[in-house]
Amino acid sequence: MAVTDKTYHDELAIVQEELDKCMKCGNCMAVCPVYGADKVESAVTRSKIAVAEAVLAGDLELDDPQVYEMLFNCLVCKSCMTNCPTKVNFDRIMLALRAALVRKNGLPWLKKAIFSTLKHPKLFDAGLRVGAAMQGLAFRSEKGGKAIAPRSPFTKVGSQFGFDDGRQMPSLNIMPLRDKVPEVVRAPGSTIKVAFFTGDSLNYFYPDAGKDLIDVLTANHVEVHIPKEQNCCGVPVLVHGDIDTVRKLARKNIDTMEATGCDYLITGCGSCGGAWQHDYVELLASDPVYGPKAQKWASKTCDISTFLTKVIKLRQPKGRIEKTVTYHDSCHLKKSMKVFVEPREIIKSIPGLTFKEMKAPDACCGSGGSYVISHYETASAIGQKKADDIKATQADTVSTGCPACMMQLLDNVNRCGGEQDVVHYISLLAESYRKEYSQS
Repeated sequence: MAVTDKTYHDELAIVQEELDKCMKCGNCMAVCPVYGADKVESAVTRSKIAVAEAVLAGDLELDDPQVYEMLFNCLVCKSCMTNCPTKVNFDRIMLALRAALVRKNGLPWLKKAIFSTLKHPKLFDAGLRVGAAMQGLAFRSEKGGKAIAPRSPFTKVGSQFGFDDGRQMPSLNIMPLRDKVPEVVRAPGSTIKVAFFTGDSLNYFYPDAGKDLIDVLTANHVEVHIPKEQNCCGVPVLVHGDIDTVRKLARKNIDTMEATGCDYLITGCGSCGGAWQHDYVELLASDPVYGPKAQKWASKTCDISTFLTKVIKLRQPKGRIEKTVTYHDSCHLKKSMKVFVEPREIIKSIPGLTFKEMKAPDACCGSGGSYVISHYETASAIGQKKADDIKATQADTVSTGCPACMMQLLDNVNRCGGEQDVVHYISLLAESYRKEYSQS
């Protein structure tokens, strides 16, 4: 392949090397969540690879309606990659195809409008605050204000996207996490300082879980910096092919973290962590200024569980929690960041807690960010399988390390008649620490 300063995000032909690895063996069929739900060959990775080959050969057009549907009927969950004997990096193929489509036709107007706000954080923040203040008009409060469900007038419009009266979602918080906490949270006896990349989900939808993460770090004598100028990680934009926007977000985030002078960058979301560990490095590979910075911060990035168990020594919790807990492996946390042992180690360390492993804990839950909106029926079928596996454990709580998975699990556990609480695993550790303090 000719030497180029471009990446596969910029030039579709660069993924030819990945396409050539595929043997069309069909091992991807066994693990593809979309194929498991739809049972059609076009959903399988090998079929999408065949389409990519035809596009590169000039036999198919990217914007052919059937090609377009195939491109976006994919969660980019990387499940196929775990079962591929030739190690095809299918995520690169899919992202390259979507980016090529945007270069050819531009973004649809709605995506363009939404993504443009991400480049203007104050506008994005203002929009979500307005949404939080106005959400009561279209949604009713559920579970003591921790969730919302569509009101009947809204369901007439939103039912085609799954927003019927049975849909449950986390409520938007009027006061985001980064407004609730200072930019620097000191810890007694701290010898290490970390930057906490909150992402949008922990900032706006799950600020309590974000606060739990900060409390856990300070309980382990770690100074925490939470820069207010940080932006969205850019993964929602990346998977829709808007490479220009995600590169701008990556550079802004790197500048923000550079200013902290911290020893590590901590995430509580597999998508955000995967962006820092892998996506930024690949996106900025040819950038002489930000390429090296992206590599530096990739080496400093840890999921909170990895930091607590491998970088420092976790202060063992002593407060008892009488719960039965199961754990769902988020796709990006396990398949991108390679984190799956550490959260279980933390959960099992909590006194009084009973841990029960579910069947296929690393099977995709069907969220896929916006996939759950654009392909709600398929996403719901995938999610219901997960909810059934959770129910079979007889656990009263399901935990995970991904806020997007928490949203999907909340909806599907509710729809399948389960009553399990859905929490970030770090909140269980924070609860144990709090009980310890209250008992002392």
